[in-house]
Amino acid sequence: MRIVLASAAGFLLAGCGGAGGGRQVIAAFYPLAFAAQTIGGPPLHVRNLTPAGAEPHDIELTPRDVAAVQRASVVLYLSHGFQPALEHAVRDASGKRVDVLRGLPVRAGDPHVWLDPVLYARIVRRIGDALGRPRAAGALAGRVLALDRTYRAGLAHCARHQFLTTHAAFGYLAARYGLKQTAITGLDPESEPTAQKLASLARLVRRDHIRTVFFERLVSPKLAQTVAREAGVGTAVLDPIEGLTPSEASHGATYLTLMRQNLAALRRELGCR
Repeated sequence: MRIVLASAAGFLLAGCGGAGGGRQVIAAFYPLAFAAQTIGGPPLHVRNLTPAGAEPHDIELTPRDVAAVQRASVVLYLSHGFQPALEHAVRDASGKRVDVLRGLPVRAGDPHVWLDPVLYARIVRRIGDALGRPRAAGALAGRVLALDRTYRAGLAHCARHQFLTTHAAFGYLAARYGLKQTAITGLDPESEPTAQKLASLARLVRRDHIRTVFFERLVSPKLAQTVAREAGVGTAVLDPIEGLTPSEASHGATYLTLMRQNLAALRRELGCR
């Protein structure tokens, strides 16, 4: 399914004036918008191009969206085909264009670097440099690196190290903490596996004593439910944090709180102590 965004969608909006100088920042999706708004504070206008409840891989831009991208003071985006429509629009942007993947160790076209706190801290600092707020970025990066330490401690002593998820979004997280990700689909959460692959995954679940098939809130859980039902195990959420659901947004969820929820889910699945 493709999503065409209305031009007013996805604002994280604060008051005018002050240190942000009334500048508007366009952020491709939630993790970048969260970092920019946290670093910039109330004076900064941050527009998240991916509204709550939308899957960011799917976005298409209206002409008004494209015009907003081209007028923005700063555009924060990901290359490597994560959002092709935005990558195309940003070529004509008049403001500062910040590809947050540049210089990071991107593997096999996988853009999901924000799920590795160490790499996300580097993104946070890059956004701070682009906004002229390095000290504020350093404070947020410190909180993200504290999260990394929590992950290291929480995953240090686990009975198992393999987990199964619908979407292959957790490769960087798995590599950082010595885990093995197995996915039902590839990097595109909308791709459809064959019946043979689903049956093979069900056999893997039984053989390797996997107890949970993880799914994400912004994509249908049907594939996870199919494998789990065939294998006789449960399902649970492991969030790639590509966006917030409307409920999460209204309850004040953030990148940091969702990452802690992911850690708790992994610890339960992997039998960590």
